[in-house]
Amino acid sequence: MVQIAVLGYGTVGSGVVEVIEKNKDMVNKKSAQELNVKYILDLREFPGDPYADRVIHDFDRILEDPEVTILCETMGGVGAAYQFTKAALERGKSVCTSNKELVAKHGPELLKIAKAHSCNYLFEASVGGGIPIIRPLNYSLTAEKIEAVTGILNGTTNYILTKMEKEGADFDTVLKEAQEKGYAERNPEADVEGYDACRKVAILSSLMMGKNVNSEHIFTEGITRIAADDFCYMNALGKSIKLLAMSRAIDEDSALTMVAPFVIDKQHPLAMVNDVYNAVFVTGNMLGDSMYYGRGAGKLPTASAVVSDVVDCARHPGRVIMCFWDEEEVKLLDVAESERSFFVRVKDCPAGSGRLNELFGSGDLIRLPGRSADVGYITPVIKEKDFLSSYEKLGDTALGRIRIFS
Repeated sequence: MVQIAVLGYGTVGSGVVEVIEKNKDMVNKKSAQELNVKYILDLREFPGDPYADRVIHDFDRILEDPEVTILCETMGGVGAAYQFTKAALERGKSVCTSNKELVAKHGPELLKIAKAHSCNYLFEASVGGGIPIIRPLNYSLTAEKIEAVTGILNGTTNYILTKMEKEGADFDTVLKEAQEKGYAERNPEADVEGYDACRKVAILSSLMMGKNVNSEHIFTEGITRIAADDFCYMNALGKSIKLLAMSRAIDEDSALTMVAPFVIDKQHPLAMVNDVYNAVFVTGNMLGDSMYYGRGAGKLPTASAVVSDVVDCARHPGRVIMCFWDEEEVKLLDVAESERSFFVRVKDCPAGSGRLNELFGSGDLIRLPGRSADVGYITPVIKEKDFLSSYEKLGDTALGRIRIFS
């Protein structure tokens, strides 16, 4: 029998216990042995909960129990979660986690400790919730040289942008609705400013490169500047707007990695990912493009991914499941030096629309029937730093700008 401890009995932690108990026969069969949740670590009491008798408050009981060989860390954060994970790995206990913040910050260090102590640090649930993406990058695509990963990695922002596009609603209205439905936190900063997607793409980029991509060095821009008026132009152009987390390998040691809203053609597979769904688009040098799609968050989808890692550990006791993620830092290219086209919206006046070609070169002006206050404009391909310099010269006639994905 494999004894398991669950650290944190919140949304995901309780889901882990539920998946193991409800799917016990199938999970045990696939593990080739019986799994049992022996401890649930939490500061709170849970009177009336069917597993309340397993709740404890002292982590040392788990650490000192030789029967416990696998921990599910669903606490979140990088404080106690880091201390407990490190201590467990140093005792040779495998850890399966959904904690993208911890994986992004300390992934290579914890993987190195796990390898040194013949156990595993697995994190399938840290990116994309229940979408299988870590395993494909680690195992299924091992014959591929991964050239790029591009993803919609945050369900909250995707829900907001989808509602804005379909209903013509403004950002603040849709954000409030998302909070009421539980899709957005009371403090939504990590989602709407792109920080959550940044941590996730740092993990994917690190696996793509085999070296560490520091999330704190990734250019990140959220969706708070996107306006309902922008979607009027997108609908006319057959385009959509998505918050994309993207990374492209430049060579073995450097990559261009960023998180930002992008204009994307509606025929692109990622443009068809709506509401709270996530997707990861992977480009390999032999396979070409492939996409992995599903629910990117939620209690049971995320818990299912954690339990899949538990099964992997149970099937390979004492064996290190290889993950190529070294501590050496990847050089991240300066986004300011990258080149692309931009969508610009300005006031329709001589100081705005009258200066567009002068500032950006020969681009495409877009006028929509019934709209006289503003115009849209697509710039030619231009360096980001040059674009921003010219955009600033528009002053208060500038109403918005969005990068165009290609």
